Amino acid sequence: MTELLEGGCRCGASRYTLSVAAMPEVYCCHCHYCQSWSGSAFTQQVIVPTEALTATGPIVTYGYDTDSGATSTHRFCGTCHTRLWNDNTRLPGYIVVRAGTLDASDTLVPAAHIWVKRKQTWIVIDAGVPQFAESAPPAEFLAIVLR
Repeated sequence: MTELLEGGCRCGASRYTLSVAAMPEVYCCHCHYCQSWSGSAFTQQVIVPTEALTATGPIVTYGYDTDSGATSTHRFCGTCHTRLWNDNTRLPGYIVVRAGTLDASDTLVPAAHIWVKRKQTWIVIDAGVPQFAESAPPAEFLAIVLR
């Protein structure tokens, strides 16, 4: 059975649908880049196969080379510039969707937190949720978020 998850930008000009078997696991990133990209304490994200995404509206791209040598290409609404998703050459075949842009974002519960050494001191993470000081070991992280 396929579940359709919908989301979009702040102004409504850009919309997307994720065709997935179930709601993906959400993770939060507390790194400096995510804090500055979002203008907030952390970001919430889900990883889904690239082919799960269908998008409409004015979508623009911005790409850059990361410190690790990968290329990260971000997609934004061309009208309001809400960051919607990105792909990364280190994880071919998958995209990283900004979970806060999902229509049902108020139902999300994080399954993991990364880069907690950069988290704001006032944030308290449930002891039962996996936490990683920096990036999680890839196999362990993917086992959590790609269930």
